[in-house]
Amino acid sequence: MAETVWNTDSGEAVYRSRDPVRNLRLRVHLQRITSSTFLQYQPAAQRGKDLIDLATFSPHPAASGHRPDEDEEEEVLIGWQEKLFSQFEVDLYQNEAACQSPLDHQYRLEILKLEDSGGRKNRRIFTYTDSDRYTNLEEHCQRMTTATREVPSFLVERMANVRRRRQDRRGMEGGILKSRIVTWEPSEEFVKNNHVINTPLQTMHIMADLGPYGKLGYKKYEHVLCTLKVDSNGVITVKPDFTGLKGPYRIETEEEKQELWKYTIDNVSSLAQPEEEEREQRVFKDLYGRHKEYLSSLVGTDFEMTAPGALRLFVNGEIVSAQGYEYDNLYVHFFVELPTNWSSPAFQQLSGITQTCATKSVGMDRVAYFSYPFTFEASFLHKDESADALPEWPVLYCEVLSLDFWQRYRVEGYAALVLPATPGSHTLTVSTWRPMELGTVAELRRFFIGGSLELEDLSYLRIPGNFKGERLSRFGLRTETTGSITFRLHCLQQSRAFMESSSLRKKMRSVLDRLEGFSQQSSIHNVLEAFHRARRRMQEARESLPQDLVSPSGTMVS
Repeated sequence: MAETVWNTDSGEAVYRSRDPVRNLRLRVHLQRITSSTFLQYQPAAQRGKDLIDLATFSPHPAASGHRPDEDEEEEVLIGWQEKLFSQFEVDLYQNEAACQSPLDHQYRLEILKLEDSGGRKNRRIFTYTDSDRYTNLEEHCQRMTTATREVPSFLVERMANVRRRRQDRRGMEGGILKSRIVTWEPSEEFVKNNHVINTPLQTMHIMADLGPYGKLGYKKYEHVLCTLKVDSNGVITVKPDFTGLKGPYRIETEEEKQELWKYTIDNVSSLAQPEEEEREQRVFKDLYGRHKEYLSSLVGTDFEMTAPGALRLFVNGEIVSAQGYEYDNLYVHFFVELPTNWSSPAFQQLSGITQTCATKSVGMDRVAYFSYPFTFEASFLHKDESADALPEWPVLYCEVLSLDFWQRYRVEGYAALVLPATPGSHTLTVSTWRPMELGTVAELRRFFIGGSLELEDLSYLRIPGNFKGERLSRFGLRTETTGSITFRLHCLQQSRAFMESSSLRKKMRSVLDRLEGFSQQSSIHNVLEAFHRARRRMQEARESLPQDLVSPSGTMVS
């Protein structure tokens, strides 16, 4: 006999189908390999050796315990949630006193009808549907690991009572569509029912009674051949997977007389006809169209738009990390400064402070990972149309501080970041600096007391918005480069100029171009200003010279 190639992959497989699950059909084939079948296929003993042919011990027809051939092999076709009774259930439900629930009485009536019609067609292969007790117990007692002595954790005990199957689908209250996505004040029962992803799930188990001949109907001989789970999204989970071109699966019993069984599971669902597929495509297209209309009704037509000639900026940011600082336990204080012609809603918070974060070694640096999110909204309305008016972009100021065990804080660095003028995702790293004093006393004070020089106004990092002079002097300010901060910014821009095709679009586009090219225009503006200063000095120098030297009509005398 050729050696059987066994399929050892008992993991689950996931399929997705838009076809109704009621059309699913499986063919399950079960066959005993030992002991009687295996002995009949053993080769005869070799000539000239004192060996006894194992075929001598094959059971004879007259011997007691003889098993008919049909008991060695069985093949059945099973549909989705089709109930095939086991010998144990037949014996149990024939006793009316054992029927406790309406489902038990229904099973009793079905079994009596089967007995009147000649008995059940299946012998060893049977099923447990989604409504049977076995499915409930299997889900409740499911193990999380493969350990023989598994101790359920606190989470497992809490999640044991969470049911994912046959959840009640509550309809719309009063026929009104629910447009409220977030529940700000959830009740205890609401939290209990919605604290996990709750996808309705149906389960079905295909079983086999592998008991010896004449001893069918004992729970200890029941084995799971296949488990099928189907959710409301059309996802079908099969464990183990369909056999297909792979070899059969094997089951070894653990009783006194160990036996070997093999079985295969094949998907024999009938394929849909081309007419049915075309009709199904039309139905799905109509369904998706109705669903799209339903979603559009939830969103509505009152989409919030910006004022004409205005630009709205949305920033979803994150303070990712800080690295390269002297002390541990860092936190960041930050705020956003809005220049002229910029505004924000009254409820908008433009400042914040992160949590205190300990550093960890990454290469040669000590890095503190904050992952602190923040968000804000601002609007720009260009009012000054003069050529000299140069629009500015919002600036993010931040201050890095450290906190020790004695609640002493130290300034570790300052930084300023001009927000990106282009929409999209940006990851930026900004270097920081801090003011310092010369001498040992200042360093001792910083180490023992925690006090150090600080800036009264963080906008002094750049040119303050309330500065009206011509020159801002930082002469005498001694600084020291410290570490760096990493930001991740997701910027969104909204304006009617992005969709209008009137003269307003051209006007707004020029404003956006000026805003987006702020850094380039700022450098150009500085160059032009220096050129004008040099030109004025040259004109003053020309005016101070004698006219005969400057006049072009002067002639040279030999």
